[in-house]
Amino acid sequence: MGISRPSRPVLLTTAATAGALALTALAPGSATADPTPRPVVREGSPLGPDRAATAPEAAAERALGDAGATGGTGLGGDKGRGYPRERKLTAPPENPADKSIKLGLMPYHGIAPKLNALQRLGDRVSVEIAGRSAGGHQLYLVTVTAPESARETARQERMRERIENFPAAAAKDRTIKSSYKTPVFVNNNIHGNEWEGTDAALKLIEKLAKAKDRKSRSLLAHNRLYFNVTTNPDGRVAGTRANANGFDLNRDFVTASQPETRAVRHIAITKQPAVMIDLHGYVNGTLIEPTTPPHGENYEYDLFLKNSYANALGMEAAVNGLGYTEAKDGVKPAVIPFRDQEEGWDDWPPIFTPQYMPFHGAVATHTIEFPMQVNNNAYDTQPVAELRRRAAVNVDIAGAAMRATLDWTDRHRASVIADQIEVFRRGATGAEQVPVSEETVPGVPGIGPEDVYTTEFPRAYVIPAGGAKGGGEQRSGSAAARLVDHLIANDVRVERARHGFRLGGRAYPKGSYVVDMHQPKRGLANVLLADGRDISDKVSTMYDISGWSLGRLWGASVDSVKSGDLDALHTREVRAASRVGYVAPRGDLRLRLDDPREIAALNALLAEGISVLHDRDGSAVVPSSARRAATAAAKKYDVAFDATKAEGGAALHRTRVAAAVTPGELFALREMNFDVVPVSTTVLNSGFDWTKADVLFVSAGLDRGKLNPAARAGLDRFLAGGGGLVGRGAAGTALNADAGLLAVQAVEGNGDANGVVRVANAGGTVTGGAPDHSFVYSPSWFTDLGPGVRAEQRYGSGNPLVSGHWRALEDGTGGPADAAGRASVVSGSAAAAKVVLFGTEPLFRDHPKGVFPQVGRALLSVGRGGEIRAGARRLLKY
Repeated sequence: MGISRPSRPVLLTTAATAGALALTALAPGSATADPTPRPVVREGSPLGPDRAATAPEAAAERALGDAGATGGTGLGGDKGRGYPRERKLTAPPENPADKSIKLGLMPYHGIAPKLNALQRLGDRVSVEIAGRSAGGHQLYLVTVTAPESARETARQERMRERIENFPAAAAKDRTIKSSYKTPVFVNNNIHGNEWEGTDAALKLIEKLAKAKDRKSRSLLAHNRLYFNVTTNPDGRVAGTRANANGFDLNRDFVTASQPETRAVRHIAITKQPAVMIDLHGYVNGTLIEPTTPPHGENYEYDLFLKNSYANALGMEAAVNGLGYTEAKDGVKPAVIPFRDQEEGWDDWPPIFTPQYMPFHGAVATHTIEFPMQVNNNAYDTQPVAELRRRAAVNVDIAGAAMRATLDWTDRHRASVIADQIEVFRRGATGAEQVPVSEETVPGVPGIGPEDVYTTEFPRAYVIPAGGAKGGGEQRSGSAAARLVDHLIANDVRVERARHGFRLGGRAYPKGSYVVDMHQPKRGLANVLLADGRDISDKVSTMYDISGWSLGRLWGASVDSVKSGDLDALHTREVRAASRVGYVAPRGDLRLRLDDPREIAALNALLAEGISVLHDRDGSAVVPSSARRAATAAAKKYDVAFDATKAEGGAALHRTRVAAAVTPGELFALREMNFDVVPVSTTVLNSGFDWTKADVLFVSAGLDRGKLNPAARAGLDRFLAGGGGLVGRGAAGTALNADAGLLAVQAVEGNGDANGVVRVANAGGTVTGGAPDHSFVYSPSWFTDLGPGVRAEQRYGSGNPLVSGHWRALEDGTGGPADAAGRASVVSGSAAAAKVVLFGTEPLFRDHPKGVFPQVGRALLSVGRGGEIRAGARRLLKY
């Protein structure tokens, strides 16, 4: 599209709401010129209270706000300044329990003083606060470059924007070729117990700050080097892979649910690295990407492979050149998976940092796995001296990889930037991808048909606004708004129609959103919205998830339009989705529970003591007397309360959940405003007050067979007394069977399978209005349904897998053909206990948001809702 995106201030406005009046969208802001022939009017940011800015330049402030940062403006706060940008950091209190100390590495509390000292060494080192971690630790982004005046920094920013927004012109721009500083990004310690990249980065920063030689001066004159010193300080301190929320941050880039991931996303957008490396451990020999097949089909993979392989060779030589050997040091020679392995280390999903960064223009990205293990069991069993020897080896290897990357980038900066420009040019013009081959990527050996992955980009995606005769209707306005905001936060350009229109043979109403796929970051737009592909026949195993379509799983209706004339559309680019919050002016109110925001709004009303009834279709009926509370909830959660004449049924009550679940599921439950108490086998064996729970949700960490007699008796009394059970996966179905509840047979499919699947919903309180797609990870299903057991949802007929990797086991069982037509979600009652069991994975990593409400509805429908009398509650104690 070639749209100019100048920096603009965030506009803060207020939506007027009053009592029974409907909530209305806020007024748009100013427009900017569009360089394309099509007349497109730009729309400003309709922001209001409780709605965060989603414009890229506001992303860092949002990340800081989400994490509770104080005392600094974060990235983007130094606009109008040159380099260096000294910032005196406040050191956190010393923490002798920091797990880094045992390894002889830098504890988190030592990083700020070290960075303060490095800034004082000269005029090359600057520090910015990129955000805060989930646990409240500051994230430090260090920039190392030759000094720049404010004018020169502004000039560099104009060139960066020109590269993305006007790539055809940028390719011919002599100033860019001669003067643009190549951005290089080094990401460290994203897995908290893979420590050594941080220490290697600090050593390299110090060396560059002091260097007087001509080569170093030239390097810093022609490049900007960005170091995210520790991406996961929570895990660094605690010695855990995950952050304080229990999330593996290197699996979070599709959803960016965590503040650390959003900070890296903002670095990708605002710094626009052409080259990046991500430091990990521990694989011996040192693993250096590029990867084995399958390769992400939305990349401009010919450009990516050319550069990534060449840089990998340089890093391999540098690492092997350190002189460590297997016989003496336990260090094996470095490995490049593309060259040395057949499969098992792929770059298919965009959930990892190096697989996400290419969509923002990086043409060489790498995971580096240093070799000597110091975490997990090794941390606890190896002598301190041995751990420190291993850690020192890893620091050396990480440093060698960093230095080799800088050397390679400096030597090839002209071609690297030219290739980055070409990535954006192909997107902006709708050019076809170039399949890799020995002719298109000379110098890379072993390219074969197994390496060719391309896709056919649609002309556009349309996210309908609502009903249109003969056209698409929007399933969920709240889900559509969330999806649009997410696209914009990822720097995908979204436009909104000012009039109704036809495209691809369908009619769409005014206000529908259009994602024109002729845009620089079309690969990112497509990787988020497209269905994806069933790659089960391509490789035997995958490293992680293989399907993730937000177009199918986030709950919004999204249409892919293969062709059409977008020039005739009268649209304007939006910087945030329009609000959908609404309250009908009279009568009782209906809140559809089809989106996690609606579940959250309902739970907020219940927490206030509002009387709400459960309708047969699963929606909630709110009395007209609660209109003021509904208005506040509509504003806060951006949901609609429509008028209804439905009388409703049973009363809904605040549902308290005892949850033996994964960290991602716990995060999702709290996002939906459930009152959650984490439990486990250990917690129950230590004594648990079941009067604090209305329903038990089990997916992990609770085995009835391992409970002591008192704990087992307490659990059984809870279920016999009307406590509900929601179970997922093997742990949930095993507890159902052990407790003798629903009469069903649970069948486990291939444990390595995952992806997006077609489903058929029965309707009612659990799956009424649910999407016709769901997500599976180690899928299971239910057979031999006994009396009173209802199939709430079934896997689609034929092959239910839409995208992902799901093969049958070696004996031919466990594949999608066995699951086809089988029950994927079941419900029923056993004595006093109501039960819902899931064979799908509806809360996976805060990922398939459109499926979240199925769990929310299940919890609300099986919970006893506070209706047990106080005397009966006392019997549940032990």
